[in-house]
Amino acid sequence: MNTASPSEFRPYEQSFAADPYPVYAQLRERSPIFHFEEAGMTLFARYGDIRSLLFDGRLGRTLDHIASREEIERKRRAEHWDRLPNYSRYVRVNLLEREGADHARLRRLVAAALSPRLIRALRNRIPALVEELLSGIVSKGRMDFLEDLAVPLPVGVISELLGWPADQRHRLRPWSAQIVRLYEKDHSADDEARAETATFEFATALNELAEARRADPRGDLISAMVSTCDQGDGITRDELISTCMLLLNAGHEATVNAAGNGLLALLRHPEQLARLRKDPSLLATAIEEMLRFDSPLQLFHRYVLEDLEYGGVAFKKGDTVGFLYGSGNRDPRAFERADEFDIGRQPNRHLAFGAGNHFCLGAPLARLELEILFGTLLGRLPGIRLDGDQPEYRTGLVFRGLKELRLCW
Repeated sequence: MNTASPSEFRPYEQSFAADPYPVYAQLRERSPIFHFEEAGMTLFARYGDIRSLLFDGRLGRTLDHIASREEIERKRRAEHWDRLPNYSRYVRVNLLEREGADHARLRRLVAAALSPRLIRALRNRIPALVEELLSGIVSKGRMDFLEDLAVPLPVGVISELLGWPADQRHRLRPWSAQIVRLYEKDHSADDEARAETATFEFATALNELAEARRADPRGDLISAMVSTCDQGDGITRDELISTCMLLLNAGHEATVNAAGNGLLALLRHPEQLARLRKDPSLLATAIEEMLRFDSPLQLFHRYVLEDLEYGGVAFKKGDTVGFLYGSGNRDPRAFERADEFDIGRQPNRHLAFGAGNHFCLGAPLARLELEILFGTLLGRLPGIRLDGDQPEYRTGLVFRGLKELRLCW
């Protein structure tokens, strides 16, 4: 294993963000396992290693389920939980950060709340949301795809799913953006302050909404989860808040980036766009290829739960490892013509939604949103094309997404 990061791996620089895939190719060949000091973790670049470790029970998203109370308190002090009491209370104890019996219980309850009835209702509602957004855009002849369509759509969908009041939905997007900023290692003290305020405000509003739904249940996710709060093994109020926050953050950030990255890939591969227009039945496989080719989530981390050896490298309990999904999804060991964008690719066992116990519960909803969005967009705007300069990607280790995507038709 390389003990230092390869010099080409600079996720916080614009030159890397513009196209990280040649660097990933070098990493897979020269440094498939290396330590990234800036993030304090050992990174894996090859698909086979990543997929194997995602199913390895010796790794987990937290150490709390195997640590003593003293160890937990010591870790929280070292991570300055006291500085971010609300963020720590909710964001760091959600479903994604649970292991063992707590994770199994919470995942079962959330999966039950995300019922087929709720998803069917959204399947009928999402086309109307897309049409509502497009109705004010089509006649203009141009748009910023992210600002005008890709960002408001998932916020609208999550709002419908949760049952969030229509007159308060404008607050969800800023809250989400401020909270997820802390997922990146290069966040500032000001970012922390904004995230703490956003978490407090979201939790306060959600508590009020939960109480309203307890008194007057409706056909939404909050009502479904509130109904379990009084059961012996049901969701606690903190878990309800953290689950809704996770759905907002993950559903918003991932879907926006997947939509922007995917549309840009289509526009940069006009032969594939023409192929999709000619055969709309390829839409489902096209969405999977968009997720693989330029993944919205580039890194997922886990903790080592016990001393172990992997790939000739020794790890100690408590070490942090990171999986470079973007690199794994372009690994020629796992995908033929891995650097080619092929909307008909099958099979396509990409890692965009993870794998194993923490496979994304929201994956079916994300796929549904993207299929309806692209199906409607390409049908309504047959002459869509890039408008002006090549778009820029935001820098970062965890998320990959565009700053803007200007289009005309």
